[in-house]
Amino acid sequence: MKGFRQPYPVPGVVWASLPIPAVLIDEAGGVIEVNPAAELFFNASARSLKGQRVEERVRVDANLDEAVTRARANQSALFINDVDVTVGDRGPVQCTVQIAPMADNPDVVMLLFSPREIADRLGRAGAAKTAAKSAIGMAEMLAHEIKNPLAGISGAAQLLSMNLTPEDRELTDLIVEETRRIVKLLEQVEQFGNLRPPERRVVNIHDALDRARRSAQIGFAAKMTFIEDYDPSLPPTLADPDQLMQVFLNLIKNAAEAAGPEGGTIRLHTFYDLSLRLRRKDGSGGALPLQVEVIDDGPGLPPGIAEDIFEPFVSGKENGTGLGLALVSKIITEHDGWIAVDSVPRRTVFRVSLPMAPREPRKKEST
Repeated sequence: MKGFRQPYPVPGVVWASLPIPAVLIDEAGGVIEVNPAAELFFNASARSLKGQRVEERVRVDANLDEAVTRARANQSALFINDVDVTVGDRGPVQCTVQIAPMADNPDVVMLLFSPREIADRLGRAGAAKTAAKSAIGMAEMLAHEIKNPLAGISGAAQLLSMNLTPEDRELTDLIVEETRRIVKLLEQVEQFGNLRPPERRVVNIHDALDRARRSAQIGFAAKMTFIEDYDPSLPPTLADPDQLMQVFLNLIKNAAEAAGPEGGTIRLHTFYDLSLRLRRKDGSGGALPLQVEVIDDGPGLPPGIAEDIFEPFVSGKENGTGLGLALVSKIITEHDGWIAVDSVPRRTVFRVSLPMAPREPRKKEST
């Protein structure tokens, strides 16, 4: 460990969110760093694992030392497929072990343990995403056709109500109310599917937040107390101002609805963090230093849905459509940003991470 240099700047959010156990080891086989999934897998804290040799904590039904030496010598990743991995007194777990030397520091190797049960779960999640996209496509096709007859039903019910007794009028009022609710849902589906590409320009994030806050305070968030915790030096981003306001408005609405009719507190927090970098599937990416957090003191997300909360038709509310946060995620993705959530009772944090607007080149002063 003497003279060890940091192998590469591990993005805290990405490293912490890896769904499989990941371990960094030095040239002597000592543990340098583990992610939260590895802490659960080894049933030990990161502090207690650091400095120990991997072999002291895990038994792999293969020659792990030889594989690590070969991967380090060849500077290429190796896979050990379907081997039994035993931790402590627990029974063996069948895993695929990936061994990958780090490009910035060849002496440091990353070990990834992929238990078969996690791989199966991720496969099911991928199938669920595909099904959700298919459902959205079908709903888009049907939305327009359904809205027209619903308008006729609502109009007919209103005409009928003119000649009915108050008792019978309650039934026609119910028809009108329910048709309006369905039309609103269909409009959300259409909005999700027909979102126009963002028209980007330089935007002050605090201006977009203030517009959203003011709009919310005169409507659905009238009973909420707002705390503005802004970093005044935050540089601008490159975004569609209307779509960015829509993101913040949806997140504030989500927080206000979680608080219930009694109200609560929403904290709007902005800060600068250069450590987060987004890497896309095509290999491109960049820094996302501009951070916006919408924090509420509501009951938190129901257990088990936090990982899928940004997927269409996933909702933590009793009568939620599951499209509001999906739309937020879609907008942020199209702005080359990232959105994440961390939720426990009395504290739910939605964090939006955005790129910084490119600096304009300075004009040469005329002589």
